[in-house]
Formats: sequence, C-alpha cells, structure tokens
Amino acid sequence: MTLLLAQISDLHLDGTERATSRAERIMEYLRPLPIDALLVTGDIADHGAEAEYEEAARLLAAPFPVLTCPGNHDIRPAYRKALLGRPPRDAPINEVHHVAGTAILMCDSTIPGRDEGLLDAATLAWMDDTLSHLDTPALIAFHQPPVRLHHPLPDSGRLQDEDRLAALLEAHPHVVAVLTGHAHTAAASTFAGRPLIVGPAVTWTLRLPWEGEHPADRAQPPGLAFHVLDDERRLTTHYRVVL
Repeated sequence: MTLLLAQISDLHLDGTERATSRAERIMEYLRPLPIDALLVTGDIADHGAEAEYEEAARLLAAPFPVLTCPGNHDIRPAYRKALLGRPPRDAPINEVHHVAGTAILMCDSTIPGRDEGLLDAATLAWMDDTLSHLDTPALIAFHQPPVRLHHPLPDSGRLQDEDRLAALLEAHPHVVAVLTGHAHTAAASTFAGRPLIVGPAVTWTLRLPWEGEHPADRAQPPGLAFHVLDDERRLTTHYRVVL
C-alpha cells in the first residue's frame, strides 16, 4: 500500500498575524488533499506559551491525522496541556502512530533550554523497544538533524551523540528513513544508510552561506514536503511552497 504523507516544520507561532497567516495558508492548501497524515516536526510555538499551543490546535485541525513532535522552542508541559489535551509533564514526548501499514515514530530530541538536540537514553530505549515489536516499515521523525548541513546556524544546533542513533538503526533494518526539521531549509542527505530528509520551515527560510550574509529570508513563502512510501519501501520526497 502506498503511503502519502505531508510534512511541515518550524511554525514558530507567536501570536502575530504573520505567523498565523503563514500557517493558515499551508493548512488551507493541505486540507483538501488525499494525504494519509501530516507530520509536524517541531518548533510549533515560538515561546512555548499555552496560548501559542491553543492556536496551534486550532490551526492544525484537519480531516487527516496530525502527528507532532517538539522542537527546541517548544515547552513540554504547555505542549502536552494545550496541544495534546494531557496533564502537563516535563518528560520527553514520544509517540508511535500506525498509518496505512507504516509505523511512524514521532520522537522528542529536545534538551530543555538548549538549541542542540539529543535522543536521551529513555527515548532511545523506547525507540528500540517499539521497533523490536514491529513487522511493518517504519519512519522516524524528530526535530534536529543528525548530520551537518553546511551552514553554521543549523550545524551549531544539530543532534548530539548521533552514533547512538546510528547503532539503533543498524539493529532495525525496517526503518526506511529519518525525517527532521529545525534547519529552516529543505534538504536531503543520508544517515546510517538511510535517506535523511529535512523539511522546510513555515516561518522563514534559511539563506545558505553562498546566498547572502543574513541567514533569515523572511520573504520566501512557507514550504512543505510530500513523502511517498511505495510498496518497495522506497521513499520519494517532493517539496512545495504555498504562495
């Protein structure tokens, strides 16, 4: 069965009309489409305020499942309470979802108060146990990329101790790909022999070093990715902007 996913990242909702309108444009574009699920790979809120997650819950309402994980701007207790409708807690937010014959692990790679990421021991143990009980293809999603993207801004805040993740993936060959956000640029690389796909940002786009001195291009329209996982477990990604 072919799986069609959309991915958005880095909404940075902050109560401003600009942030709200960019998220609204993305969701208005996505809602009529026959996607199986939408992945939101972190930095949903800009300051981690409950009001920002309340707005996110409204904006992200859709006729398809919306699967989220936190980013470095997100605050776990407020995220749980206002976005997920659960009691506020500080523990990592890790969830597995089963969509069209594929397991999607939405993982918490955040370190409270830090930009760089880490899949801590408890999260890695949860991932290992979850993957050990699967007989379906799997995708892993979290916020900070585990590879260098050749820009000092995302590279200074990438995933730490990535060798531990690589070892976990080696033990679970049914993991098809790793999906991340954080970098504010659409990018594709490899990690541990799998595709490593970085989703573009909704809020602003990263200028690469050869494109200009200031890193934030706020004039670019919000972006998204479409991922198609076919019966041969081949992942194909298409990127779009929404004007």
